[in-house]
Amino acid sequence: MPAHAGRSKRWKIENETFNTLKNQGDHFEHNFGHGKQYLSTVLKHLMMLAFLIDQIQQRCCRLFEAALTAAKSKTRLWRKLRNRFDLCLIQSREVLYRSILHPPQIPLWLDTS
Repeated sequence: MPAHAGRSKRWKIENETFNTLKNQGDHFEHNFGHGKQYLSTVLKHLMMLAFLIDQIQQRCCRLFEAALTAAKSKTRLWRKLRNRFDLCLIQSREVLYRSILHPPQIPLWLDTS
């Protein structure tokens, strides 16, 4: 196999990963500067780590798969997860995903005054 064939395969994998990070809600954009104390480099590494954890979670966690099935789309699942973090103190990932599978019934009253 020629040397350039392996290189182009690696580039294809890298480009697909970066396109996923850029176009599917992770807001991963190219930054031409590294800023003070290499902050954009640190941010890039944190985003790549979050992407890796997300991929492992999607492949290995049955509770995540069940929550995704219940939410019917990743966009709705992420919205539900963000809402939970805005409204609740989350004790664990298990509690978080179970709250999507079995949402708590919170009574809301109409203000008739």
